Amino acid sequence: MKTISIRQPGYLPYLGFFKKIQSVDEFIFLNDVQYSRGDWDNRNKIRTTEGSLWLTVPILNNSKKLLNEVTIDNSSNWIYKHKSAIKHNYENSPFFDKYWNHIEEILDKSYTKLLELNIALINYFISVLKIKTKIIFSSDLNLDSTGSEKLLDICKNCNAQIYLSGELGTNYLNEKIFEKEGIQVIFEKFIHPTYSQKFEEFIPNMSIIDLLFNEGENSIDILKNSKNY
Repeated sequence: MKTISIRQPGYLPYLGFFKKIQSVDEFIFLNDVQYSRGDWDNRNKIRTTEGSLWLTVPILNNSKKLLNEVTIDNSSNWIYKHKSAIKHNYENSPFFDKYWNHIEEILDKSYTKLLELNIALINYFISVLKIKTKIIFSSDLNLDSTGSEKLLDICKNCNAQIYLSGELGTNYLNEKIFEKEGIQVIFEKFIHPTYSQKFEEFIPNMSIIDLLFNEGENSIDILKNSKNY
């Protein structure tokens, strides 16, 4: 049976985001929904000596725009700040040199849209993690529905029999309309694996770069062996 998952493409996503992509037959980037300030669309965390640090891409006033319309506020030198923070905390990590030049090259490009930046980074990480899942954009499906109905319409459009939802989907998803269409809903329960971090006391849910810089190609097996439902 065909399994799909649907999620917004965020900035420097964490390991669980890529596990969800790896776990399904088809993954849909939910890019034509309203942008939500304070979510993961434009920020994520990296590991530091004192715990963790938020890296946030500044955006212009886009509170009423769709995610694929949101523009970056490039009036401040946020790229330099992000690069400096990453270098300061990871440059002595075992595999920093293996990935940093590629990541830096992506960050150094001039992006107007937040989505363009996020997708460029995500595509790079998908490549190094050797994930082969088919990916499409929800905007390409030309659906006018919203909320649970939109997620259901995406499942139907993709001929899915199983929808892998995030664990928080239990708070908002209307399961009854999926049941009515014969589509099974599975709520993900991601179990974050531990791995070698540069600093003592392992902290989960950091950006995927934390895993890559510390574990290198071993990240592929760590991702593959992790569990999410």
